[in-house]
Amino acid sequence: MTEKIKITVAIIAKNEEKKIAKCLESVRWADEVVVVDGFSQDKTVEIANSYGAKVIQHKFTGSFADERNVGMDSARNDWVLHIDADDVVTEVFRVKLELALAGNEDMVVYKFRRKNFFLGHPMDHGGFHHYIPNLVNRRFARYEGAVHEIPVYRGRAGVIEADIEHFPFDSIAQFVDRQNRYTDIAARGMLKDNGILHESEIKKRMLARAFKAFWKSYVKKQGYREGFYGLLFAILFSFIEFAKWAKYWELTKKGNNA
Repeated sequence: MTEKIKITVAIIAKNEEKKIAKCLESVRWADEVVVVDGFSQDKTVEIANSYGAKVIQHKFTGSFADERNVGMDSARNDWVLHIDADDVVTEVFRVKLELALAGNEDMVVYKFRRKNFFLGHPMDHGGFHHYIPNLVNRRFARYEGAVHEIPVYRGRAGVIEADIEHFPFDSIAQFVDRQNRYTDIAARGMLKDNGILHESEIKKRMLARAFKAFWKSYVKKQGYREGFYGLLFAILFSFIEFAKWAKYWELTKKGNNA
């Protein structure tokens, strides 16, 4: 019989006491669980310890790629499944993951879908149900990117046709609060990459990117099929683009006045 390939599950978390227990319960099958904690001020660490997880406290550097890489560096197994504290790994996913690795044909990364829940509603359309390459062999991959981090790898990528469930927020206020933090990071990255653009160009990109985000979510990705949830998500999704460019503009003004 082929020896079972051991898996480390790496979770990034901060102040997730309300959700992390459900996440940890769903990965009890893992050979190792590593929680990269951003110095939580609630009971996140206490809960993680109660499940036998290895807790690594790491101050957030402004890059979620750093969080992922810390998780990989702390793992004792080559294969690492990267998830968040608000994810739930289904039994169907676990079975298909093990089957994929048992039949591994020199793959170094596996993509799978995240089934996102928007205010408790499962989103199959609107661009909120997409593939992410978050099962990686740490010997061949490192994460890059401040907000939408992805693994840069050498080798072949496979696909696991099963979903992990993701419950990122329970209210619009929580969504806005999270995106406020993410757009801060994104705006600083845009300033670094673009320098200081002329106001006319900023205005053009701000409006064009916001409209494109709405069109992509609601029309191209068929968000309209989700009813009012799809409309609301498309509007909020477009606002993320608007907020990034508005904050970038604000940073350019501060730079000019410095």
